[in-house]
Amino acid sequence: MQAFTEYSVINAALGGFHVVDMITQLFFFLILLILVRKFAWGPVMDMMQKREDYVAGEIEAAEKSREEAEKASNEAVEQLKQTKQEAQKIVEDAKNAGVRQEQDIIAAARAEADRIKHAAQADIQNEKEKALQALQDKVASLSVLIASKVIEKEISTQDQEKLINDYIKEVGEEL
Repeated sequence: MQAFTEYSVINAALGGFHVVDMITQLFFFLILLILVRKFAWGPVMDMMQKREDYVAGEIEAAEKSREEAEKASNEAVEQLKQTKQEAQKIVEDAKNAGVRQEQDIIAAARAEADRIKHAAQADIQNEKEKALQALQDKVASLSVLIASKVIEKEISTQDQEKLINDYIKEVGEEL
């Protein structure tokens, strides 16, 4: 046993390594590793796997939400653009309708002005014709009157001029 004890202590002068102690410690360390692997490492790895799956699911959900938000944003931008185009079209249609209505009103006003102008010209012409007819009637009656006066008496040159001047004054007063 002495030989065994000699071999079991290697370099005792250096602090001594005891081989039996080392083998015993190695055995218990291996048993500890097996127990840790079975009872601690497995559950920890399962928990880490679950955590990894959870984080991957959250990342996937966040990516999906981001894509949906981006899609909704693009749709909103497109809808806003379409709404702006529709609003611009409505404004253009309203402007065009206003211009057409303005032109219609101007055309109607011009037509009414022309109608009134023609009616006034017709009234003026009628009044002119009535005045001329009245003047002709008056001239005829005055002519008959002058002729009757001339016939009644023989007129001298002075009387004739006086009658003509009276006649002109009378016609002027009538107008």
